[in-house]
Amino acid sequence: MKQFKILYTEDDETLAFLTKDNLEQNNYEVNHCRDGQMGLENFKKENFDICILDIMMPKMDGFELAAQIRKCNSDIPIIFLSAKTLKEDRIKGLRLGADDYLVKPFSIEELLLKIEIFLKRSQKNILIEKPVYEIGKYQFDTSNFVLFNESEKISLTQREAELLKLFLDNKNSVLKREQILTSLWGTDDYFMGRSLDVFISRLRKILSNEKGISIENLHGIGFRFTM
Repeated sequence: MKQFKILYTEDDETLAFLTKDNLEQNNYEVNHCRDGQMGLENFKKENFDICILDIMMPKMDGFELAAQIRKCNSDIPIIFLSAKTLKEDRIKGLRLGADDYLVKPFSIEELLLKIEIFLKRSQKNILIEKPVYEIGKYQFDTSNFVLFNESEKISLTQREAELLKLFLDNKNSVLKREQILTSLWGTDDYFMGRSLDVFISRLRKILSNEKGISIENLHGIGFRFTM
């Protein structure tokens, strides 16, 4: 059985020791870094399966580290662990392309479950089944998270691309809100729901000039993508 490798950044030595020990007891290989700069250097040197990032770190914070990681790898799962509880911080992290955001103090059991969910998803590589879709004047390259035509190229985050692909695979059908959340994040969570609204707003804005294409909000139920 493959031993998955985790990049783990945390400047609190006690928390880092306890978390690393628990992860290793569950058969993960853990590379612990004490600051964001060290985390980025290690990410560029080695191959990891998932990143677990603290936000408040010396030299480079977790947000900047995640942004740098996304420049190198648009697919690797990223989970933030942070004492920052504001909704704005969660949304900022998710907009950077993170897959989840756990608030300290967190349950090691929940962290292990999240890691398992995202590793399974990344192994399946759900975006490769149909790499290019036609959406109005655009082509949607699911492998590279890009909408493009002859004169324009729009980059999406991985989560936005997965959401758009989910809509396209279920076009003209009702997708319940909890169904979307579970498909993309593995959980029907309030804060994930807020992030979903942000992603849907951006997709609506991008596609606003495409006739016959809409993302309809069915209050209390979910959404319907029509084209």
